[in-house]
Formats: sequence, C-alpha cells, structure tokens
Amino acid sequence: MVRYGLSAAQRTDIWCRWKAGESLHEIGRAVGKDHGSIQFLLSQHGGIAPAVRRRSQRTLTLAEREDISRGIASGASIREIAQRLQRAASTVNREVVRHGGRQLYRANEADQQAWKSALRPKTCLLATHVKLRTIVASKLIQDWSPEQISGWLKIRYPGNESMRVSHETIYRSLFLQARGVLKKELMQHLRSKRLIRRSRHARAGGKSYGQIVDAISIRERPAEIEDRAIPGHWEGDLLAGTGNSHIATLVERQSRFTILVKVPSKDTATVVAAVSRQIRKLPASLRRSLTWDRGLEMAKHKSFTIATKVNVYFCDPQSPWQRGTNENTNGLLRQYFPKKTDLSVHSQADLDKVALRLNQRPRKTLGFETPASKLQASVAPTG
Repeated sequence: MVRYGLSAAQRTDIWCRWKAGESLHEIGRAVGKDHGSIQFLLSQHGGIAPAVRRRSQRTLTLAEREDISRGIASGASIREIAQRLQRAASTVNREVVRHGGRQLYRANEADQQAWKSALRPKTCLLATHVKLRTIVASKLIQDWSPEQISGWLKIRYPGNESMRVSHETIYRSLFLQARGVLKKELMQHLRSKRLIRRSRHARAGGKSYGQIVDAISIRERPAEIEDRAIPGHWEGDLLAGTGNSHIATLVERQSRFTILVKVPSKDTATVVAAVSRQIRKLPASLRRSLTWDRGLEMAKHKSFTIATKVNVYFCDPQSPWQRGTNENTNGLLRQYFPKKTDLSVHSQADLDKVALRLNQRPRKTLGFETPASKLQASVAPTG
C-alpha cells in the first residue's frame, strides 16, 4: 500500500531519519522525494512517529482464515474446522458469521476487514480527566513546558496518581490535533512555536569567534565553579536579532537564575558597560565569576573586572557546550524573542518581565524548583 506516493519501507526510513534529526531537505534527497511531500507526511502525525501496529497472538491469522475457507468449501462443519485449527468452535463460528456466512466467506477479505476493525485509537488521559486538562492548559498559558508541568504535578500532588501526566502525553495532545483535547492555540505558548514535533537530535547552526587579548581560559576556572557548589558564578552571551540588535543574557550556574540586559549595540564598550551596571546591583556573594564565549563583545574584559571585581573566563573556540547553562537558557528565551525579529523594540522593563517569568518556571534540573526560589535559598541568612 502506498500513501503520499511513498512505500511502507520509505515511510519507515523517513521516520527513522526524522527521529535522528535530519532536515526535511536531507530526508527528501535520501528517499528521492520533494521535501514538501516529506513535510506533508510528518505534519499528518504532528511530527510524532505513529506506533507500529502488531497483530495480537489471540486473533486468527491469514493462514487460519484460509484453512477455514478451505474447510467451508469441502463441506466440513464448524466444529470440524475448529478442531483442525485447535480453536474454540465459537471462535470459528463468530468469524464466519461476521464475514458473510458460509456462502460469502473469503479469507483474504475477512483478514483485511479484521485488520481495519482492530484499529481503535486509545482514549487520551486528558480527554477524560477534566481537572487535569484544565491545570495543564493553565500552565501552558503561563509558558510552562510540558516537562515542567509534568514534574510540577508530581510535587504538587505527591499522593494522587490520577493527577499525573507525562510530558509526552501533553505533546501528543497538542501536536495530534485529531485528538481534539488541548486547543491548537496553546501551541503558541511552546518555546519553539513549531507545528510539528522536532527530534531532540536536530542540529543547530555553528558560531564564529574572534581573538581576545589576555583571555583567561575556562580550563583555569576553580573547582568550585565547575561543581556549582557556591552561588555567584555566571555564564553570559548575546542573543542576536535582526538589524544588528542584541540582548545580553546572564545565567547563574547554581540556580539557573536569569538576568536580561538591554544593549544598544554589540561593540565591546557598550556591552561591558551595560553588563557591569547589572552585575554591580547584585550582593557581593553573587558576584564571583563570569564565563563568556569568544565573542569580541567582551574584548574589554579587563575593564569589566576592574568595575565589578568579577573575573572573566572564556570558552575554547567553537565550544558553546562549555557554557551549557547559558546556551540552554538562550534556547528558552527564543520563545519570547524569536529568531529574525528586531530585539531593539524591547525596553529594559520588557526584558525584566520575561526574566521574571522564566525565573518563576520550575526547572527539571532543579528538581522542579524555580530559579528564583533556588537563588533566594542560596543567599538567605542561616542560623
């Protein structure tokens, strides 16, 4: 059987490649089809590979149905056919009656009809649990991710198994609109804004770096920074938009607390001055170090250190993963500041509101605590 001009083998290959993170164009070239045809197939399932159907071992096989057909043709009774198949006589009788009786029974037609009849979509949990569906929808509106919602529910209702839902179920309820459980408009609150689910293995674009004089390597950072044992160590970067617009992003390594800074341009004097002003507002216990990439906007790092007494460490060239906390946060921020948009239109007040929303969202890596509560706990006086 061929759908969308694709064989079963091609469809299987497409889903495997999509899951591995290949682009629509790459998949299209591999299977010899236009990328539009690939997208059409994927969009029918919201980018989520349909489950592989398998026959139950309890159902009659095509070979058994052919034996039934031959037994009918030879004039054998239902009981005799059943004994030959080692099946209950009632099973064989229902099979024959269901598919036209002795006069009209055809093995191949009966097998195809039984296969189609067995396809019954599983009822979605959120379709039957109104309270849970309402809570999930309310959190999505607040820009919580499905994973954050799932983790928060476990903490909020520790002894109530009925108030649990996996993040995968939430995603499926959103992307598989045929379910009609969660409104399509809620998809606009997902970070990626995609209409189909993308593989976690999808590749991201690279980034170029310049030379910075007297840069202190990330390899020279003290151990206390690496193990996140002490608060006050930050990672920073610039989030880019169109028209040479940028936002400086700062993330505290231990709590994942985020600060956003409006910068009029990306020249080093402007960026260093803006970031320095924000850092100096922090209590001394939260001003320990800053790790940046090789972007030239931090070329005047010595001036920054003099102004803030915060040492700056730089990642190796083309190694953004060394600032993993900041890279992940920049990905979260794209929900509010999509690529190819002008970031200069946002005021510092706008940025503060987005940072507040991000800092009040539970994070899986924090055991579903919020960055705000985690940072508050780390600086609260003891005793």
